[in-house]
Amino acid sequence: MAIDRESLATGRVNRALGAFRGVVSPQSELQRERRRIVALCLPFLVLLAFSGVVPLIEMIRISFSEARLTTEGFTFEYYTTLLTDSYYRTIALNTLWFGLATTIASITIAVPVAHALEKYDLPGESVIVTVLSFPNSLPGIVAAFMIIVLFGNTGLITNVVAAFSGQSPIDLALATSVVGLFFAYLYSMIPRALLLLRGTYAEVNTDAEEAARSLGATPFETFRYVTLPQIKPGLIGACVLLFRTSLAIFGTILILKSLLVWTLQIDREIAQGFNIAQASAMATIWFVFVFGFTFLALRFTSAEVSI
Repeated sequence: MAIDRESLATGRVNRALGAFRGVVSPQSELQRERRRIVALCLPFLVLLAFSGVVPLIEMIRISFSEARLTTEGFTFEYYTTLLTDSYYRTIALNTLWFGLATTIASITIAVPVAHALEKYDLPGESVIVTVLSFPNSLPGIVAAFMIIVLFGNTGLITNVVAAFSGQSPIDLALATSVVGLFFAYLYSMIPRALLLLRGTYAEVNTDAEEAARSLGATPFETFRYVTLPQIKPGLIGACVLLFRTSLAIFGTILILKSLLVWTLQIDREIAQGFNIAQASAMATIWFVFVFGFTFLALRFTSAEVSI
């Protein structure tokens, strides 16, 4: 048995060395193709190592450190705090429910807009698409500032409503409320959903829709039974993208500060408390959650596509 295991290990080493030699000095077209793949992937792997893997490992080390500013000792204290302290549980719930609410609202708005852009010849369609997709190029801080310009104490919309209602602009200002933050999130998230759903709509079988309409189906029935099943994978993908975006938004929440969420608390742990270890534990939990959620969601999306 020991000889068999030793032979098996030797065979694996020989195969690995053979594959390496084939990449370095290819003798066949298959080996040349493998070398091209390795060459194309190498810059990404280097970037992944230095911008992703190395910082992540260091962050995890700090999160288990007994010291707040250096990696000394080993403790679960900071993770225990996240699990037992009601303050952090409230932050986690705020992050999840607000992300879910903004994701649903963004998808609800993006679906009919994408439908209209793909199904109808709208005048100035290229200009409309450019305007709707423009927020993708703006940082979250700019989006927050635009909300303040519109809904702040001296905001345009605030003062127009105040002029017609007779109320004080200060009482009507929404920029630094949860409602204002909600609009700021939608401003950043709807364009992302729109661009993804437009591509999904482009693959819809229009012949099936026309057949359903000719058989007497209403527009709503046609959408529900014919169009919706075809765009379902795209909807799932858009939900994954938007929910991840909502969890990662920082610049917007940093300016408006109307709801305490996970990313804002990480900043507070570093900037106000100098608690690098606690911030690292929060960042590690965030990474594990987002990675696990994305992995499971993409598997579900793949299953939907295969079905």
